Amino acid sequence: MNRHRVAIIGSTGRGDYGHGLDAVWQTFDDCEVVAVADYDEPGRLRAQQRTGAARAYADYQMMLQQERPSIVAICPRWVDQHRDMVLACAEHGCHMYLEKPLCRTLGEADEIQRACDMRHLKVAVAHISRWSPQLKIIQRLLRDGLIGDVLEIRARGKEDARGGAEDLWVLGTHVLDLMRAFAGTPESCFATLSQAGKPVSREHVRDGNEGLGPLAGDRVDAMYRFPGGVTGYFASKKAAGGNPNRFGLRILGTKGMLDHTSGYANPAYVLIDGKWGTAGGSAQWQTISTAGLGQPETVTVTGYEGGNPAAARDLIDSIREDRPPLCSLSEARGAIEMVLAAFESHVTGRPVAMPLQARDNPLTRL
Repeated sequence: MNRHRVAIIGSTGRGDYGHGLDAVWQTFDDCEVVAVADYDEPGRLRAQQRTGAARAYADYQMMLQQERPSIVAICPRWVDQHRDMVLACAEHGCHMYLEKPLCRTLGEADEIQRACDMRHLKVAVAHISRWSPQLKIIQRLLRDGLIGDVLEIRARGKEDARGGAEDLWVLGTHVLDLMRAFAGTPESCFATLSQAGKPVSREHVRDGNEGLGPLAGDRVDAMYRFPGGVTGYFASKKAAGGNPNRFGLRILGTKGMLDHTSGYANPAYVLIDGKWGTAGGSAQWQTISTAGLGQPETVTVTGYEGGNPAAARDLIDSIREDRPPLCSLSEARGAIEMVLAAFESHVTGRPVAMPLQARDNPLTRL
């Protein structure tokens, strides 16, 4: 059995190791964790012990040169490092599992896509809902008309202290990716950003947390037009989420509605009621488990604990089968394009056609 040489890039204090992207590889018989790289020595030594890596490096470039891995887990959450890390891995011919969001701009996405496509590299991006067993079941139920014709999809972020534009970037990309999974590629976007009740202007723009780049707005309201007349909405307001929050999406159809929270193997619920639960409706919510509508749940490992192994295994299979991973570069790129389209619409004050022509962060042009 051929074993994949796996290397891990972390960044203690600047995105760390993401949501456990480093911890899955030593559980696979066909993978060998050869090295970990982290500029921070204490963090590097902890990661080496945690992952079972044979060697540890302060410089990931040196690690790539010395170890020649076939797969690299690019773990930092801080997105300002992703472009350089991906291009370095691509130069050395490495397939990748990458923390989301993909990168900061469509210009960076262009560079990443070209570098990986020209070398036929597979890159999976950690929107773990894409690997959830429920996803295909829900897609099939929607195609079969369980809730009739889909009219709209409503999504919200966690709406905690990051609510607004930061929520759109850091958590919203999960549900924007789910929108794409259910409705396809959006054709246009109209959005507004506000700060303390006022439209976002140049004075509000600042450097975002986690290396996000220019950021502004404690509230965002975005509307997307999808093929077939489906409208998608994403909204987030700072400190409006509560606990538990509404992080996920609701799909509204002519015959009912479906709720799906973001994550791996999280339960989904459907209400077959054209009144959408308003007064006078008699329908009850039904559960959609990983086994199907109304079936008992059989999966016991959820969240990142279940999602990361599923994503890593799919990446390995995609290399062998020469196919895109379930959440490929193009899918992850689509999610960040929806974020940037919201910014572009606010800056221009009008709906914007997608795909976008701008390659920068539109907030730089306020």
